[in-house]
Amino acid sequence: MNIPTQTNDVESRISPDSDEGSSCLSRRNVILGAAAVVATISLPKKSLASTPLSMTDQPSKNNHGKDDHMNSTTDIPETAQTFDPTNFTVVPARMFDDLRVGEIFRAPSRTLTDAHATAFQAVSADNHPIHYDVEYARRHGHTAPVVHGLQVLAFTAPGATLFPQYIGDVFIAFTEASCKFLKEVHAGDTLYSALEIIALTPQGDNGQVTTRATIHNQHGELVLSGEHKYLLRRHT
Repeated sequence: MNIPTQTNDVESRISPDSDEGSSCLSRRNVILGAAAVVATISLPKKSLASTPLSMTDQPSKNNHGKDDHMNSTTDIPETAQTFDPTNFTVVPARMFDDLRVGEIFRAPSRTLTDAHATAFQAVSADNHPIHYDVEYARRHGHTAPVVHGLQVLAFTAPGATLFPQYIGDVFIAFTEASCKFLKEVHAGDTLYSALEIIALTPQGDNGQVTTRATIHNQHGELVLSGEHKYLLRRHT
């Protein structure tokens, strides 16, 4: 029998007479031992692994053996305990007298798709082929089906902008809307709508806001121009 002598060589730790399973096990033990040495050398002196939790880091067991963290309210911000949903606003509230002529409220841009036309068809019950039939539209001089004019006008809805968020507490009614359709709109066009305050008319305890509504397409062309009028209270 060959008795292996002690040596620094890793391979010499494995007996040539050991069976294959013992050899694999010995090799694994040597590798794991070497890895442990490397890991120990690599750890910083103040390793978190060797640092015990402080008293403040350890949950206490004063509530009949249960963690205080499960029952304590000290971690809840004070604002959460006094939250008032009536004061939860997207933007600061404004009164009629706080508005100024020339202010502009823009809506996020949106690209029209055939799905929008289909949805509007369901709501409006307008089934004219000029809006849905490609060949019909071409025979009548259009490059593609024409998006409903009222659907385009809907893109000027004030709720698409932040304007109603400002005046929601004093809003009474959307009283008037008018517009001119200046360019055709087709599926694939991207629309950019905006409302600009052009007049502020006090009416006793109320006030009328007039805005110019505009929609441009991706080519910078004005496709719609019109006006909206809203009635607001001047005092809450």
